[in-house]
Amino acid sequence: MNRQTTLAKEGQGTQKWWVVDASDQVLGRLSVRLATILMGKHKPEYTPHHDVGDYIVVTNANKVRMTGKKLDQKFFHTFSGHPDGLKSYSYRWMLENRPERLLEWSVRRMLPKNKLAVKMLSKMKVYAGSEHPHQSQGAEPLKFES
Repeated sequence: MNRQTTLAKEGQGTQKWWVVDASDQVLGRLSVRLATILMGKHKPEYTPHHDVGDYIVVTNANKVRMTGKKLDQKFFHTFSGHPDGLKSYSYRWMLENRPERLLEWSVRRMLPKNKLAVKMLSKMKVYAGSEHPHQSQGAEPLKFES
Protein backbone atom coordinates (compact mmCIF):
# COMPACT_ATOMS: atom_id res chain seq x y z
CA MET A 1 0.00 0.00 0.00
CA ASN A 2 1.34 3.40 -0.99
CA ARG A 3 1.20 5.89 1.90
CA GLN A 4 2.52 8.94 0.09
CA THR A 5 0.35 11.98 -0.46
CA THR A 6 0.07 13.04 -4.07
CA LEU A 7 0.42 16.77 -4.69
CA ALA A 8 -0.79 18.39 -7.88
CA LYS A 9 1.81 20.01 -10.09
CA GLU A 10 1.44 23.13 -12.20
CA GLY A 11 -0.78 22.43 -15.21
CA GLN A 12 -1.84 19.03 -13.91
CA GLY A 13 -5.55 18.31 -13.93
CA THR A 14 -8.36 19.91 -15.85
CA GLN A 15 -10.05 23.19 -15.09
CA LYS A 16 -13.75 23.30 -15.88
CA TRP A 17 -15.95 26.27 -16.61
CA TRP A 18 -19.07 26.82 -14.48
CA VAL A 19 -21.98 29.25 -14.86
CA VAL A 20 -23.61 30.42 -11.63
CA ASP A 21 -26.90 32.33 -11.52
CA ALA A 22 -26.77 34.72 -8.55
CA SER A 23 -30.49 35.52 -8.56
CA ASP A 24 -31.94 35.44 -5.03
CA GLN A 25 -28.68 34.08 -3.55
CA VAL A 26 -27.41 35.50 -0.26
CA LEU A 27 -24.16 37.39 -0.88
CA GLY A 28 -22.03 35.83 1.86
CA ARG A 29 -23.09 32.24 1.27
CA LEU A 30 -22.60 32.61 -2.48
CA SER A 31 -19.14 34.14 -1.95
CA VAL A 32 -18.01 31.24 0.23
CA ARG A 33 -19.06 28.70 -2.40
CA LEU A 34 -17.38 30.65 -5.21
CA ALA A 35 -14.14 31.04 -3.23
CA THR A 36 -14.08 27.28 -2.57
CA ILE A 37 -14.41 26.51 -6.27
CA LEU A 38 -11.80 29.12 -7.26
CA MET A 39 -9.28 27.63 -4.80
CA GLY A 40 -10.05 24.07 -5.92
CA LYS A 41 -10.96 22.78 -2.46
CA HIS A 42 -13.84 20.82 -3.95
CA LYS A 43 -11.38 18.59 -5.85
CA PRO A 44 -9.46 15.64 -4.42
CA GLU A 45 -6.22 16.91 -5.99
CA TYR A 46 -6.35 20.22 -4.06
CA THR A 47 -2.91 21.63 -3.34
CA PRO A 48 -2.62 24.91 -1.43
CA HIS A 49 0.45 26.20 -3.28
CA HIS A 50 -0.84 25.57 -6.84
CA ASP A 51 -3.86 26.90 -8.66
CA VAL A 52 -6.09 23.88 -9.30
CA GLY A 53 -9.46 25.68 -9.13
CA ASP A 54 -12.05 26.07 -11.86
CA TYR A 55 -13.30 29.03 -13.88
CA ILE A 56 -16.58 30.65 -12.82
CA VAL A 57 -18.96 32.90 -14.77
CA VAL A 58 -21.44 34.64 -12.48
CA THR A 59 -24.58 36.11 -14.04
CA ASN A 60 -27.33 38.30 -12.55
CA ALA A 61 -25.02 39.83 -9.95
CA ASN A 62 -27.47 42.72 -9.57
CA LYS A 63 -30.10 40.33 -8.17
CA VAL A 64 -28.05 39.08 -5.23
CA ARG A 65 -29.63 39.70 -1.83
CA MET A 66 -28.52 40.38 1.71
CA THR A 67 -30.17 39.52 4.99
CA GLY A 68 -31.06 41.92 7.76
CA LYS A 69 -30.29 45.64 7.47
CA LYS A 70 -26.90 45.22 5.79
CA LEU A 71 -27.91 47.19 2.70
CA ASP A 72 -28.00 50.44 4.67
CA GLN A 73 -25.78 49.72 7.68
CA LYS A 74 -22.67 48.20 6.05
CA PHE A 75 -20.21 50.26 4.03
CA PHE A 76 -17.21 49.74 1.78
CA HIS A 77 -14.40 52.15 2.61
CA THR A 78 -11.67 53.19 0.19
CA PHE A 79 -8.80 55.46 1.15
CA SER A 80 -6.59 57.24 -1.38
CA GLY A 81 -3.81 58.00 1.11
CA HIS A 82 -4.35 61.75 0.91
CA PRO A 83 -5.94 63.89 3.61
CA ASP A 84 -9.72 63.65 3.41
CA GLY A 85 -9.35 60.78 0.94
CA LEU A 86 -11.77 58.39 2.65
CA LYS A 87 -14.80 57.41 0.58
CA SER A 88 -17.62 55.25 1.89
CA TYR A 89 -20.19 53.44 -0.22
CA SER A 90 -23.23 51.69 1.23
CA TYR A 91 -24.04 48.17 0.10
CA ARG A 92 -27.28 49.48 -1.38
CA TRP A 93 -25.39 51.98 -3.56
CA MET A 94 -22.92 49.28 -4.61
CA LEU A 95 -25.73 46.87 -5.51
CA GLU A 96 -27.47 49.50 -7.64
CA ASN A 97 -24.39 50.96 -9.35
CA ARG A 98 -21.57 48.39 -9.26
CA PRO A 99 -22.94 44.91 -8.48
CA GLU A 100 -19.98 43.18 -10.15
CA ARG A 101 -17.49 44.88 -7.84
CA LEU A 102 -19.60 44.06 -4.78
CA LEU A 103 -19.37 40.33 -5.51
CA GLU A 104 -15.69 40.49 -6.51
CA TRP A 105 -14.69 42.25 -3.29
CA SER A 106 -16.69 39.80 -1.24
CA VAL A 107 -14.99 36.78 -2.83
CA ARG A 108 -11.54 38.42 -2.77
CA ARG A 109 -11.65 38.70 1.01
CA MET A 110 -12.34 34.96 1.32
CA LEU A 111 -9.34 33.88 -0.77
CA PRO A 112 -5.85 33.37 0.69
CA LYS A 113 -3.85 36.55 1.22
CA ASN A 114 -1.00 35.87 -1.23
CA LYS A 115 0.00 36.27 -4.87
CA LEU A 116 -1.90 33.15 -5.84
CA ALA A 117 -5.19 34.84 -4.88
CA VAL A 118 -4.79 37.32 -7.74
CA LYS A 119 -4.50 34.42 -10.18
CA MET A 120 -7.53 32.72 -8.63
CA LEU A 121 -9.67 35.85 -8.73
CA SER A 122 -8.85 36.44 -12.40
CA LYS A 123 -10.66 33.16 -13.18
CA MET A 124 -13.99 34.61 -11.96
CA LYS A 125 -16.01 36.62 -14.48
CA VAL A 126 -18.95 38.58 -13.04
CA TYR A 127 -21.78 40.13 -15.08
CA ALA A 128 -24.75 42.17 -13.85
CA GLY A 129 -27.16 40.81 -16.48
CA SER A 130 -27.99 37.34 -17.67
CA GLU A 131 -25.83 37.51 -20.84
CA HIS A 132 -22.13 36.65 -20.93
CA PRO A 133 -19.56 36.19 -23.74
CA HIS A 134 -18.24 32.82 -22.53
CA GLN A 135 -20.58 30.39 -24.31
CA SER A 136 -17.72 29.02 -26.42
CA GLN A 137 -15.95 27.64 -23.32
CA GLY A 138 -18.76 25.13 -22.81
CA ALA A 139 -19.56 26.27 -19.31
CA GLU A 140 -21.91 24.01 -17.38
CA PRO A 141 -24.55 25.37 -14.99
CA LEU A 142 -23.67 24.95 -11.33
CA LYS A 143 -26.49 24.36 -8.86
CA PHE A 144 -26.03 24.91 -5.15
CA GLU A 145 -27.93 22.93 -2.56
CA SER A 146 -30.13 25.10 -0.41
